[in-house]
Amino acid sequence: MKKLLLLLIYLFVQNTSIAQKICFYNGKIYTVDARSSVVEAVVIENGKILFVGSTPEARAAWSDSRTKMVNLEGKLMLPGFIDNHTHFADGGMYLLGINLRGAKSTTEFKEIIKKYVESHRGEWIKSGNWDHESWEVKELPSKEMIDDFSKDTPIFIDRFDGHTALANSKALSLAGITKDTKSPDGGEIVKDPKTGEPTGVLKDAAMNLVYSIIPQLTPEQKLKCVQRALQEARENGITSVHDITFKPDLVAYQTLEKEDKLTCRFYTRLPLDSYQNLVGAGIQAGFGSNKIKLGSLKAYADGSLGSSTALMFKPYDQNPNTKGLASDIVINGKLNNWAMDADKNHLQLSIHAIGDSANYLMLKLFEEITKTNPKWDRRFRIEHAQHVRLEDIPLFAKLGVIASVQPYHCIDDGVWAAKRIGNRVDYTHPYKSFLDAGIKLCMGSDWSVAPLNAILGIYAAVTRQTVDGGNPMGWIPKQKVSVADAIKGYTINNAYAAFEEKEKGSIEPGKLADMVVLSDDILTIKPEKIQNVKVLMTIFDGKIVYEKK
Repeated sequence: MKKLLLLLIYLFVQNTSIAQKICFYNGKIYTVDARSSVVEAVVIENGKILFVGSTPEARAAWSDSRTKMVNLEGKLMLPGFIDNHTHFADGGMYLLGINLRGAKSTTEFKEIIKKYVESHRGEWIKSGNWDHESWEVKELPSKEMIDDFSKDTPIFIDRFDGHTALANSKALSLAGITKDTKSPDGGEIVKDPKTGEPTGVLKDAAMNLVYSIIPQLTPEQKLKCVQRALQEARENGITSVHDITFKPDLVAYQTLEKEDKLTCRFYTRLPLDSYQNLVGAGIQAGFGSNKIKLGSLKAYADGSLGSSTALMFKPYDQNPNTKGLASDIVINGKLNNWAMDADKNHLQLSIHAIGDSANYLMLKLFEEITKTNPKWDRRFRIEHAQHVRLEDIPLFAKLGVIASVQPYHCIDDGVWAAKRIGNRVDYTHPYKSFLDAGIKLCMGSDWSVAPLNAILGIYAAVTRQTVDGGNPMGWIPKQKVSVADAIKGYTINNAYAAFEEKEKGSIEPGKLADMVVLSDDILTIKPEKIQNVKVLMTIFDGKIVYEKK
């Protein structure tokens, strides 16, 4: 009996060690290759794709005891989704912390915070992701709304766009912010027009006055956030992200890679102001392993439309006293200088620009760089590219600038954007115009600003139906794109934007075995039903890392 048990254990171990070959068959596999091929079967081994073709061919060659056979039962398989813009570790922190996104009134907003304070008294309360446009009174909150139950607990909670935050009096006091504190370049301390006292609302660069005094997460806390975020990615078929990465995040990713616990690949964008560290280490775009890569840099040209800090050519319709805010490094010239030198050292530039003026300024900067620096495959990126004058789109094409967009913002912002900028919404989120001009369009979420959900992003790009149901035919419908183009935006185009189109982004022999299986065929169902489609299975690095129960 003991010998039989040992034999069974031995056979189990042997089968486990070699059961890295999987044959998926009887499916509709949309490969996203150059011919948009559709096949029935794919075989993977040791993290790579071995075969793509018909079910009979696959079964004839690989139906053996060493191959796990997975019947897709006609379901749609796609390349694993790649998200072009995440704040990944922060997303995990958001999932583990306070959630204010669901608050639909000021009362709900206050009640959620009050309840959270009761169990976290004395701790810094952060994140939150509130949206005042969802409340009955579409006005920014104030510290008075939360002070009475948080006198001993510092609170600094973000608006969901990450460009405005609310501090209570405790947090303002700890940061030394008073009526005499001046707004920094690229930011605003919002003050009561009658008393001059800070309301608690800080915008863009002014937020750093509080962030700078908030204790950093410990390495263990950071790991916990990343592990929770990895779970969210698996459940949504996300196998790669282009992340806005800070040093503690990178350390956490590297720790998990060494422990073979990563279930998502990271294309990191470190802050532009740290570029000299990469130059000193000899790092260029695309450096690293197939799970963590370095060499791309992120900077901000402006703020956001929701916070009225996106830099526009003309004043806001809702607030004629402002055209938005250029970032401090635009104002002081550091962005131009750093970008020029970083590009000279073959580091990719990935610049946040939302307003029409900010987008134009970055295009002109990129044009100056191409005229000044030696030629190389630089693949400039503008992150968000939300409000782009139609006459500026040819300059994207001329310079080869990638439009790195987040479609969920379109259907969310579309509820209230016209209040901010009036008829300028006619050139908001111009996805079809980008494609028609031959511009590479890549897509993502901006998680945790929006859900880490590529299916919702595809739905948004294809339908442009706003979240309030107010635009059933689509908001600015001429800018809708096809489902096939949206899928490319979440797969092969994102791979290209990270210099990885030869490694992933399509289902082809030799590429990394990252795939996703969906509950419904988004290529054939009615577009408005795409939002209800679920991820049934996520395959990462040749392993099934998630199956829907």
